[in-house]
Amino acid sequence: MFDKFTRRVGSFTAGTLISRILGLIRESVFAYLFGAGFATDAFQVAFRIPNLFRDLFAESALSSAFVPTFVDNLVKKDRKEVWRFASNVFNTLFIVVGVIVVLGMIFAPALVKVLAYGFKEVSGKQELTSTLTRIMLPFLLFVALASWAMGVLNAFKDFFLPALAPALFNLGSVLVAIFSYRYFVNHNYEPILGMAYGVTIGACFQFLIQIPSLIKKGFKYSFYVNFKDPELRRVLMLWIPTILGLASYQINFAVNTFLVTFLEERSITYLNYAYRIMHLPAGLFGVAVGSVAIAEFSSKVAEETSEVLKEQLRHALKLVSLLTLPISALFLALAIPITRIIYEHGKFTPQDTLYTAQALMLYAPGIFAQAGVRSIAACFYALKDTKTPALVGLSIVVVNFLINRSLMTVIGFRTFPLATSLCAFLNFGILSYFLKKKIGSWGSAQINRVVLLTFCYAVISAIISFWVFSLLSKKILAFNFINQLITLGISGIIGLGIFFGLVSISKITF
Repeated sequence: MFDKFTRRVGSFTAGTLISRILGLIRESVFAYLFGAGFATDAFQVAFRIPNLFRDLFAESALSSAFVPTFVDNLVKKDRKEVWRFASNVFNTLFIVVGVIVVLGMIFAPALVKVLAYGFKEVSGKQELTSTLTRIMLPFLLFVALASWAMGVLNAFKDFFLPALAPALFNLGSVLVAIFSYRYFVNHNYEPILGMAYGVTIGACFQFLIQIPSLIKKGFKYSFYVNFKDPELRRVLMLWIPTILGLASYQINFAVNTFLVTFLEERSITYLNYAYRIMHLPAGLFGVAVGSVAIAEFSSKVAEETSEVLKEQLRHALKLVSLLTLPISALFLALAIPITRIIYEHGKFTPQDTLYTAQALMLYAPGIFAQAGVRSIAACFYALKDTKTPALVGLSIVVVNFLINRSLMTVIGFRTFPLATSLCAFLNFGILSYFLKKKIGSWGSAQINRVVLLTFCYAVISAIISFWVFSLLSKKILAFNFINQLITLGISGIIGLGIFFGLVSISKITF
Protein backbone atom coordinates (compact mmCIF):
# COMPACT_ATOMS: atom_id res chain seq x y z
CA MET A 1 0.00 0.00 0.00
CA PHE A 2 2.71 2.46 1.10
CA ASP A 3 4.89 1.50 -1.87
CA LYS A 4 2.02 2.51 -4.16
CA PHE A 5 1.58 5.81 -2.29
CA THR A 6 5.33 6.49 -2.46
CA ARG A 7 5.46 5.64 -6.17
CA ARG A 8 2.65 8.11 -6.85
CA VAL A 9 4.45 10.74 -4.80
CA GLY A 10 7.57 9.91 -6.82
CA SER A 11 5.66 10.31 -10.07
CA PHE A 12 4.29 13.68 -8.97
CA THR A 13 7.72 14.71 -7.68
CA ALA A 14 9.41 13.81 -10.96
CA GLY A 15 7.05 16.04 -12.91
CA THR A 16 7.23 18.81 -10.31
CA LEU A 17 11.04 18.62 -10.20
CA ILE A 18 11.25 19.45 -13.90
CA SER A 19 8.83 22.31 -13.38
CA ARG A 20 10.68 23.70 -10.34
CA ILE A 21 14.06 23.51 -12.05
CA LEU A 22 12.63 25.41 -15.00
CA GLY A 23 11.12 27.82 -12.48
CA LEU A 24 14.56 28.53 -11.03
CA ILE A 25 15.94 28.92 -14.56
CA ARG A 26 13.13 31.41 -15.21
CA GLU A 27 14.08 33.37 -12.09
CA SER A 28 17.77 33.17 -13.00
CA VAL A 29 17.04 34.59 -16.46
CA PHE A 30 14.86 37.22 -14.81
CA ALA A 31 17.72 38.21 -12.48
CA TYR A 32 20.21 38.25 -15.37
CA LEU A 33 18.06 40.47 -17.58
CA PHE A 34 16.59 42.79 -14.97
CA GLY A 35 18.62 42.46 -11.75
CA ALA A 36 16.85 44.07 -8.75
CA GLY A 37 15.36 47.54 -8.80
CA PHE A 38 12.56 49.78 -10.10
CA ALA A 39 11.17 47.48 -12.80
CA THR A 40 11.53 44.23 -10.85
CA ASP A 41 9.71 45.68 -7.84
CA ALA A 42 6.87 46.76 -10.16
CA PHE A 43 6.73 43.30 -11.75
CA GLN A 44 6.65 41.46 -8.41
CA VAL A 45 3.75 43.57 -7.11
CA ALA A 46 1.87 43.28 -10.43
CA PHE A 47 2.29 39.50 -10.42
CA ARG A 48 1.01 39.33 -6.85
CA ILE A 49 -2.35 40.75 -7.91
CA PRO A 50 -3.50 37.70 -9.96
CA ASN A 51 -1.77 35.53 -7.37
CA LEU A 52 -4.00 37.03 -4.69
CA PHE A 53 -6.88 35.19 -6.37
CA ARG A 54 -4.90 32.18 -7.55
CA ASP A 55 -5.20 30.18 -4.32
CA LEU A 56 -8.92 30.98 -4.14
CA PHE A 57 -9.84 29.65 -7.60
CA ALA A 58 -7.01 27.23 -8.31
CA GLU A 59 -4.74 24.64 -6.76
CA SER A 60 -5.28 24.42 -2.98
CA ALA A 61 -8.90 25.56 -2.75
CA LEU A 62 -10.04 23.80 -5.93
CA SER A 63 -8.30 20.53 -5.05
CA SER A 64 -9.67 20.45 -1.52
CA ALA A 65 -13.27 20.84 -2.72
CA PHE A 66 -13.31 19.31 -6.19
CA VAL A 67 -11.12 16.19 -5.93
CA PRO A 68 -12.94 14.44 -3.01
CA THR A 69 -16.31 15.12 -4.68
CA PHE A 70 -15.08 13.96 -8.08
CA VAL A 71 -13.64 10.76 -6.55
CA ASP A 72 -17.04 10.01 -5.00
CA ASN A 73 -18.69 10.53 -8.38
CA LEU A 74 -16.22 8.16 -10.05
CA VAL A 75 -17.06 5.45 -7.53
CA LYS A 76 -20.85 5.89 -7.45
CA LYS A 77 -21.97 7.24 -10.84
CA ASP A 78 -21.70 6.36 -14.53
CA ARG A 79 -19.20 8.15 -16.74
CA LYS A 80 -21.79 10.29 -18.52
CA GLU A 81 -22.86 11.89 -15.25
CA VAL A 82 -19.25 12.22 -14.10
CA TRP A 83 -18.21 14.14 -17.22
CA ARG A 84 -21.27 16.35 -17.12
CA PHE A 85 -20.39 17.25 -13.53
CA ALA A 86 -16.76 17.97 -14.56
CA SER A 87 -18.00 20.19 -17.41
CA ASN A 88 -20.28 22.08 -15.07
CA VAL A 89 -17.36 22.85 -12.74
CA PHE A 90 -15.21 23.87 -15.73
CA ASN A 91 -17.86 26.20 -17.15
CA THR A 92 -18.58 27.75 -13.77
CA LEU A 93 -14.88 28.41 -13.25
CA PHE A 94 -14.59 29.94 -16.73
CA ILE A 95 -17.49 32.32 -16.14
CA VAL A 96 -16.63 33.40 -12.59
CA VAL A 97 -12.88 33.76 -13.05
CA GLY A 98 -13.34 35.33 -16.49
CA VAL A 99 -15.50 38.08 -14.99
CA ILE A 100 -12.92 38.68 -12.24
CA VAL A 101 -10.14 38.98 -14.83
CA VAL A 102 -12.07 41.52 -16.91
CA LEU A 103 -12.96 43.60 -13.84
CA GLY A 104 -9.37 43.41 -12.66
CA MET A 105 -8.07 44.71 -15.97
CA ILE A 106 -10.54 47.61 -15.86
CA PHE A 107 -9.71 48.60 -12.30
CA ALA A 108 -6.00 47.75 -12.36
CA PRO A 109 -4.81 51.34 -11.64
CA ALA A 110 -7.04 51.57 -8.56
CA LEU A 111 -5.86 48.17 -7.31
CA VAL A 112 -2.24 49.17 -7.71
CA LYS A 113 -2.73 52.50 -5.94
CA VAL A 114 -4.08 50.63 -2.91
CA LEU A 115 -1.75 47.62 -2.92
CA ALA A 116 1.45 49.50 -3.80
CA TYR A 117 0.72 52.80 -2.12
CA GLY A 118 4.37 53.20 -1.21
CA PHE A 119 5.32 53.27 -4.90
CA LYS A 120 3.73 56.71 -5.32
CA GLU A 121 6.98 58.27 -4.10
CA VAL A 122 8.78 57.02 -7.24
CA SER A 123 7.71 58.60 -10.53
CA GLY A 124 6.21 56.12 -13.00
CA LYS A 125 6.40 53.09 -10.70
CA GLN A 126 2.66 52.76 -10.08
CA GLU A 127 1.92 53.31 -13.78
CA LEU A 128 4.32 50.53 -14.81
CA THR A 129 2.82 48.24 -12.17
CA SER A 130 -0.69 48.89 -13.55
CA THR A 131 0.38 48.06 -17.11
CA LEU A 132 2.07 44.83 -16.01
CA THR A 133 -1.01 43.88 -13.97
CA ARG A 134 -3.32 44.19 -16.98
CA ILE A 135 -1.01 42.04 -19.09
CA MET A 136 -0.74 39.28 -16.47
CA LEU A 137 -4.32 39.07 -15.16
CA PRO A 138 -5.45 36.49 -17.80
CA PHE A 139 -2.85 34.21 -16.18
CA LEU A 140 -5.42 33.71 -13.41
CA LEU A 141 -8.04 32.24 -15.78
CA PHE A 142 -5.63 29.82 -17.46
CA VAL A 143 -4.10 28.62 -14.20
CA ALA A 144 -7.58 28.02 -12.72
CA LEU A 145 -8.54 25.87 -15.73
CA ALA A 146 -5.18 24.06 -15.50
CA SER A 147 -5.91 23.28 -11.83
CA TRP A 148 -9.33 21.90 -12.78
CA ALA A 149 -7.63 19.59 -15.31
CA MET A 150 -5.07 18.58 -12.69
CA GLY A 151 -7.86 17.70 -10.24
CA VAL A 152 -9.57 15.42 -12.78
CA LEU A 153 -6.32 13.65 -13.68
CA ASN A 154 -5.28 13.28 -10.02
CA ALA A 155 -8.63 11.62 -9.29
CA PHE A 156 -7.66 9.03 -11.91
CA LYS A 157 -4.30 8.57 -10.08
CA ASP A 158 -2.48 10.35 -12.92
CA PHE A 159 0.07 12.59 -11.20
CA PHE A 160 3.06 12.99 -13.52
CA LEU A 161 1.63 15.12 -16.32
CA PRO A 162 -0.31 17.53 -14.05
CA ALA A 163 2.88 18.04 -12.05
CA LEU A 164 4.85 18.58 -15.26
CA ALA A 165 2.34 21.07 -16.71
CA PRO A 166 3.69 24.10 -14.78
CA ALA A 167 7.00 23.47 -16.54
CA LEU A 168 5.29 24.74 -19.70
CA PHE A 169 4.39 27.90 -17.82
CA ASN A 170 8.01 28.43 -16.79
CA LEU A 171 9.32 27.58 -20.24
CA GLY A 172 6.89 29.94 -21.95
CA SER A 173 7.78 32.74 -19.53
CA VAL A 174 11.50 32.34 -20.17
CA LEU A 175 11.33 32.04 -23.94
CA VAL A 176 9.00 35.01 -24.41
CA ALA A 177 11.17 37.17 -22.11
CA ILE A 178 14.40 36.24 -23.92
CA PHE A 179 13.12 36.62 -27.48
CA SER A 180 11.20 39.82 -26.81
CA TYR A 181 13.89 41.60 -24.77
CA ARG A 182 15.76 43.16 -27.69
CA TYR A 183 12.50 44.11 -29.42
CA PHE A 184 11.24 46.12 -26.45
CA VAL A 185 14.63 47.78 -25.91
CA ASN A 186 14.90 48.78 -29.57
CA HIS A 187 11.39 50.28 -29.52
CA ASN A 188 11.99 52.20 -26.26
CA TYR A 189 9.60 50.10 -24.20
CA GLU A 190 10.32 48.74 -20.74
CA PRO A 191 11.74 45.24 -21.52
CA ILE A 192 10.15 43.69 -18.46
CA LEU A 193 6.88 43.80 -20.44
CA GLY A 194 8.15 40.67 -22.21
CA MET A 195 8.27 38.83 -18.92
CA ALA A 196 4.65 39.82 -18.24
CA TYR A 197 3.47 38.55 -21.64
CA GLY A 198 5.43 35.37 -20.99
CA VAL A 199 3.51 34.78 -17.76
CA THR A 200 0.15 34.83 -19.54
CA ILE A 201 1.29 32.77 -22.54
CA GLY A 202 3.00 30.24 -20.26
CA ALA A 203 -0.17 29.78 -18.19
CA CYS A 204 -2.12 29.06 -21.37
CA PHE A 205 0.41 26.32 -22.25
CA GLN A 206 0.06 24.90 -18.72
CA PHE A 207 -3.64 24.30 -19.33
CA LEU A 208 -3.47 23.09 -22.93
CA ILE A 209 -0.83 20.40 -22.32
CA GLN A 210 -3.27 18.49 -20.10
CA ILE A 211 -6.12 18.34 -22.63
CA PRO A 212 -4.87 15.24 -24.53
CA SER A 213 -4.65 13.24 -21.28
CA LEU A 214 -8.16 14.29 -20.32
CA ILE A 215 -9.44 13.06 -23.66
CA LYS A 216 -7.63 9.73 -23.16
CA LYS A 217 -9.41 9.34 -19.83
CA GLY A 218 -12.68 9.64 -21.74
CA PHE A 219 -13.56 13.24 -20.93
CA LYS A 220 -16.42 14.55 -23.03
CA TYR A 221 -17.02 18.27 -22.76
CA SER A 222 -20.57 19.55 -22.65
CA PHE A 223 -21.77 23.14 -22.56
CA TYR A 224 -23.64 22.54 -19.33
CA VAL A 225 -24.06 25.23 -16.69
CA ASN A 226 -26.35 24.50 -13.78
CA PHE A 227 -25.71 26.43 -10.58
CA LYS A 228 -28.46 24.40 -8.87
CA ASP A 229 -26.77 21.06 -9.58
CA PRO A 230 -26.45 19.17 -6.23
CA GLU A 231 -22.90 18.04 -6.99
CA LEU A 232 -21.78 21.57 -7.86
CA ARG A 233 -23.40 22.84 -4.67
CA ARG A 234 -21.57 20.13 -2.77
CA VAL A 235 -18.29 21.40 -4.19
CA LEU A 236 -19.25 24.98 -3.33
CA MET A 237 -20.16 24.02 0.24
CA LEU A 238 -16.66 22.57 0.64
CA TRP A 239 -15.07 25.37 -1.35
CA ILE A 240 -16.59 28.39 0.45
CA PRO A 241 -14.97 27.73 3.87
CA THR A 242 -11.64 27.16 2.15
CA ILE A 243 -12.06 30.37 0.17
CA LEU A 244 -12.89 32.26 3.37
CA GLY A 245 -9.78 30.88 5.03
CA LEU A 246 -7.59 31.59 2.03
CA ALA A 247 -9.22 34.98 1.58
CA SER A 248 -7.98 35.96 5.02
CA TYR A 249 -4.54 34.69 4.06
CA GLN A 250 -4.64 36.65 0.81
CA ILE A 251 -5.75 39.77 2.65
CA ASN A 252 -2.72 39.31 4.87
CA PHE A 253 -0.59 38.75 1.76
CA ALA A 254 -1.93 41.97 0.26
CA VAL A 255 -1.32 43.87 3.49
CA ASN A 256 2.24 42.53 3.66
CA THR A 257 2.80 43.62 0.05
CA PHE A 258 1.48 47.04 1.01
CA LEU A 259 3.91 47.15 3.96
CA VAL A 260 6.92 46.03 1.90
CA THR A 261 6.39 48.85 -0.61
CA PHE A 262 7.32 51.30 2.16
CA LEU A 263 10.67 49.61 2.76
CA GLU A 264 13.83 50.35 0.82
CA GLU A 265 13.78 49.68 -2.92
CA ARG A 266 14.49 46.08 -3.96
CA SER A 267 13.06 44.63 -0.72
CA ILE A 268 10.16 42.90 -2.46
CA THR A 269 12.52 41.61 -5.16
CA TYR A 270 14.88 40.06 -2.58
CA LEU A 271 11.95 38.34 -0.90
CA ASN A 272 10.66 36.96 -4.17
CA TYR A 273 14.06 35.63 -5.28
CA ALA A 274 14.59 33.92 -1.91
CA TYR A 275 11.05 32.54 -1.90
CA ARG A 276 11.60 30.94 -5.30
CA ILE A 277 14.61 28.99 -4.00
CA MET A 278 12.81 27.99 -0.79
CA HIS A 279 9.74 26.96 -2.76
CA LEU A 280 11.71 24.36 -4.72
CA PRO A 281 11.69 21.74 -1.92
CA ALA A 282 8.55 23.11 -0.20
CA GLY A 283 6.60 23.03 -3.46
CA LEU A 284 8.35 19.97 -4.84
CA PHE A 285 7.75 17.64 -1.89
CA GLY A 286 4.96 19.42 -0.03
CA VAL A 287 2.75 19.75 -3.10
CA ALA A 288 3.66 16.24 -4.30
CA VAL A 289 2.79 14.51 -1.02
CA GLY A 290 -0.20 16.81 -0.39
CA SER A 291 -1.71 16.36 -3.86
CA VAL A 292 -1.36 12.59 -3.79
CA ALA A 293 -2.67 12.57 -0.22
CA ILE A 294 -5.93 14.35 -1.13
CA ALA A 295 -6.74 11.73 -3.78
CA GLU A 296 -5.55 8.77 -1.68
CA PHE A 297 -7.12 9.94 1.59
CA SER A 298 -10.42 10.64 -0.19
CA SER A 299 -10.44 7.06 -1.50
CA LYS A 300 -9.83 5.66 1.98
CA VAL A 301 -12.61 7.77 3.49
CA ALA A 302 -14.97 6.67 0.71
CA GLU A 303 -14.07 3.05 1.52
CA GLU A 304 -14.54 3.74 5.27
CA THR A 305 -11.05 2.56 6.21
CA SER A 306 -10.10 5.09 8.90
CA GLU A 307 -7.18 3.10 10.30
CA VAL A 308 -5.61 2.93 6.86
CA LEU A 309 -6.15 6.69 6.59
CA LYS A 310 -4.15 7.22 9.81
CA GLU A 311 -1.38 4.92 8.60
CA GLN A 312 -1.14 6.79 5.32
CA LEU A 313 -1.02 10.13 7.12
CA ARG A 314 1.88 8.91 9.27
CA HIS A 315 3.63 7.63 6.18
CA ALA A 316 3.08 10.95 4.37
CA LEU A 317 4.52 13.03 7.23
CA LYS A 318 7.53 10.76 7.64
CA LEU A 319 8.14 11.08 3.92
CA VAL A 320 7.91 14.89 4.20
CA SER A 321 10.51 14.95 6.99
CA LEU A 322 12.87 12.70 5.03
CA LEU A 323 12.61 14.86 1.92
CA THR A 324 12.56 18.39 3.34
CA LEU A 325 14.71 18.54 6.48
CA PRO A 326 18.09 17.86 4.83
CA ILE A 327 17.35 20.46 2.13
CA SER A 328 16.32 23.02 4.75
CA ALA A 329 19.57 22.48 6.63
CA LEU A 330 21.63 22.83 3.45
CA PHE A 331 19.82 26.07 2.59
CA LEU A 332 20.82 27.44 5.99
CA ALA A 333 24.44 26.34 5.69
CA LEU A 334 25.00 27.23 2.02
CA ALA A 335 22.56 30.08 1.42
CA ILE A 336 25.10 32.51 -0.03
CA PRO A 337 26.76 30.12 -2.56
CA ILE A 338 23.36 28.75 -3.58
CA THR A 339 22.01 32.25 -4.20
CA ARG A 340 25.20 33.28 -6.01
CA ILE A 341 25.06 30.30 -8.37
CA ILE A 342 21.42 30.85 -9.29
CA TYR A 343 21.20 34.62 -9.52
CA GLU A 344 24.53 36.47 -9.49
CA HIS A 345 24.82 37.04 -13.23
CA GLY A 346 24.25 40.03 -15.49
CA LYS A 347 22.63 42.85 -13.53
CA PHE A 348 22.39 40.93 -10.23
CA THR A 349 25.10 42.21 -7.86
CA PRO A 350 26.99 40.62 -4.88
CA GLN A 351 25.00 42.86 -2.53
CA ASP A 352 21.78 41.51 -4.05
CA THR A 353 23.12 38.00 -3.39
CA LEU A 354 23.82 38.78 0.27
CA TYR A 355 20.37 40.19 0.99
CA THR A 356 18.57 37.44 -0.93
CA ALA A 357 20.59 34.82 0.97
CA GLN A 358 19.58 36.38 4.29
CA ALA A 359 15.92 36.05 3.34
CA LEU A 360 16.52 32.43 2.23
CA MET A 361 18.09 31.54 5.58
CA LEU A 362 14.97 32.80 7.36
CA TYR A 363 12.59 30.99 5.00
CA ALA A 364 14.48 27.67 5.25
CA PRO A 365 13.47 26.52 8.77
CA GLY A 366 9.77 26.60 7.85
CA ILE A 367 10.01 24.32 4.81
CA PHE A 368 9.14 21.14 6.71
CA ALA A 369 6.15 22.74 8.44
CA GLN A 370 4.80 24.24 5.21
CA ALA A 371 5.03 20.88 3.47
CA GLY A 372 3.58 19.01 6.46
CA VAL A 373 0.57 21.32 6.70
CA ARG A 374 -0.49 20.22 3.22
CA SER A 375 -0.66 16.56 4.28
CA ILE A 376 -2.59 17.27 7.49
CA ALA A 377 -4.97 19.61 5.65
CA ALA A 378 -5.49 16.88 3.03
CA CYS A 379 -6.82 14.66 5.81
CA PHE A 380 -9.41 17.29 6.79
CA TYR A 381 -10.39 17.79 3.14
CA ALA A 382 -10.82 14.05 2.61
CA LEU A 383 -13.14 14.03 5.64
CA LYS A 384 -15.14 16.82 3.94
CA ASP A 385 -14.01 19.29 6.60
CA THR A 386 -12.73 22.46 4.97
CA LYS A 387 -13.82 24.72 7.84
CA THR A 388 -11.17 23.74 10.39
CA PRO A 389 -8.13 24.46 8.17
CA ALA A 390 -9.81 27.73 7.14
CA LEU A 391 -10.41 28.90 10.71
CA VAL A 392 -6.92 27.90 11.78
CA GLY A 393 -5.56 29.72 8.77
CA LEU A 394 -7.43 32.84 9.82
CA SER A 395 -5.83 32.82 13.27
CA ILE A 396 -2.38 32.28 11.73
CA VAL A 397 -2.93 35.26 9.44
CA VAL A 398 -3.49 37.53 12.43
CA VAL A 399 -0.30 36.32 14.11
CA ASN A 400 1.67 36.72 10.88
CA PHE A 401 0.48 40.30 10.46
CA LEU A 402 1.32 41.23 14.05
CA ILE A 403 4.85 39.86 13.74
CA ASN A 404 5.48 41.68 10.46
CA ARG A 405 4.05 44.96 11.67
CA SER A 406 6.05 44.82 14.89
CA LEU A 407 9.45 43.95 13.45
CA MET A 408 9.59 45.47 9.95
CA THR A 409 10.96 48.78 11.23
CA VAL A 410 13.65 46.89 13.15
CA ILE A 411 14.97 44.27 10.70
CA GLY A 412 13.33 45.42 7.45
CA PHE A 413 12.45 42.87 4.78
CA ARG A 414 13.92 40.06 6.92
CA THR A 415 10.80 40.22 9.08
CA PHE A 416 8.62 38.64 6.39
CA PRO A 417 10.46 35.31 5.88
CA LEU A 418 10.97 35.03 9.64
CA ALA A 419 7.23 35.42 10.25
CA THR A 420 6.47 32.94 7.46
CA SER A 421 8.57 30.23 9.11
CA LEU A 422 7.27 30.84 12.63
CA CYS A 423 3.65 30.82 11.47
CA ALA A 424 4.15 27.64 9.43
CA PHE A 425 5.11 25.74 12.59
CA LEU A 426 2.23 27.28 14.52
CA ASN A 427 -0.20 26.24 11.76
CA PHE A 428 1.21 22.71 11.73
CA GLY A 429 0.89 22.36 15.51
CA ILE A 430 -2.68 23.67 15.74
CA LEU A 431 -3.92 21.53 12.83
CA SER A 432 -2.29 18.44 14.37
CA TYR A 433 -4.10 19.12 17.63
CA PHE A 434 -7.51 19.47 15.99
CA LEU A 435 -6.96 16.41 13.80
CA LYS A 436 -6.37 14.34 16.94
CA LYS A 437 -9.65 15.68 18.33
CA LYS A 438 -11.40 14.66 15.10
CA ILE A 439 -10.07 11.16 14.38
CA GLY A 440 -8.40 10.18 17.64
CA SER A 441 -4.75 9.37 18.17
CA TRP A 442 -2.99 8.96 14.84
CA GLY A 443 0.58 8.42 16.03
CA SER A 444 1.85 11.98 16.37
CA ALA A 445 4.35 10.86 19.05
CA GLN A 446 5.87 8.42 16.57
CA ILE A 447 6.04 11.19 13.96
CA ASN A 448 7.78 13.51 16.46
CA ARG A 449 10.45 10.88 17.12
CA VAL A 450 11.16 10.43 13.42
CA VAL A 451 11.22 14.19 12.80
CA LEU A 452 13.60 14.78 15.70
CA LEU A 453 16.01 12.11 14.47
CA THR A 454 15.95 13.30 10.87
CA PHE A 455 16.41 16.89 12.09
CA CYS A 456 19.55 15.91 14.03
CA TYR A 457 20.93 14.03 11.03
CA ALA A 458 20.14 17.00 8.78
CA VAL A 459 22.05 19.40 11.07
CA ILE A 460 25.08 17.08 11.13
CA SER A 461 25.06 16.75 7.33
CA ALA A 462 24.70 20.52 6.85
CA ILE A 463 27.66 21.28 9.14
CA ILE A 464 29.82 18.83 7.22
CA SER A 465 28.64 20.30 3.88
CA PHE A 466 29.59 23.80 5.04
CA TRP A 467 33.02 22.56 6.19
CA VAL A 468 33.62 20.80 2.86
CA PHE A 469 32.55 23.88 0.90
CA SER A 470 34.84 26.14 2.94
CA LEU A 471 37.76 23.74 2.50
CA LEU A 472 37.29 23.41 -1.26
CA SER A 473 36.82 27.17 -1.67
CA LYS A 474 40.25 27.83 -0.14
CA LYS A 475 41.86 25.36 -2.55
CA ILE A 476 40.38 26.90 -5.70
CA LEU A 477 42.14 29.98 -7.07
CA ALA A 478 39.94 30.78 -10.09
CA PHE A 479 36.50 30.83 -8.49
CA ASN A 480 34.46 31.10 -11.69
CA PHE A 481 30.94 29.84 -12.27
CA ILE A 482 31.93 26.27 -13.19
CA ASN A 483 34.23 25.91 -10.19
CA GLN A 484 31.56 27.36 -7.89
CA LEU A 485 28.99 24.93 -9.27
CA ILE A 486 31.33 21.94 -8.84
CA THR A 487 32.30 22.98 -5.31
CA LEU A 488 28.68 23.51 -4.28
CA GLY A 489 27.62 20.25 -5.92
CA ILE A 490 30.33 18.21 -4.18
CA SER A 491 29.50 19.79 -0.81
CA GLY A 492 25.78 19.17 -1.20
CA ILE A 493 26.18 15.58 -2.40
CA ILE A 494 28.51 14.72 0.49
CA GLY A 495 26.07 16.26 2.97
CA LEU A 496 23.06 14.42 1.55
CA GLY A 497 25.07 11.19 1.38
CA ILE A 498 25.89 11.47 5.07
CA PHE A 499 22.28 12.26 5.92
CA PHE A 500 20.83 9.25 4.11
CA GLY A 501 23.65 7.09 5.45
CA LEU A 502 22.70 8.02 9.01
CA VAL A 503 19.03 7.40 8.24
CA SER A 504 19.90 3.96 6.85
CA ILE A 505 22.06 3.04 9.83
CA SER A 506 19.40 4.05 12.33
CA LYS A 507 16.83 1.93 10.44
CA ILE A 508 14.05 4.48 10.65
CA THR A 509 10.91 3.02 9.05
CA PHE A 510 9.15 5.30 6.59
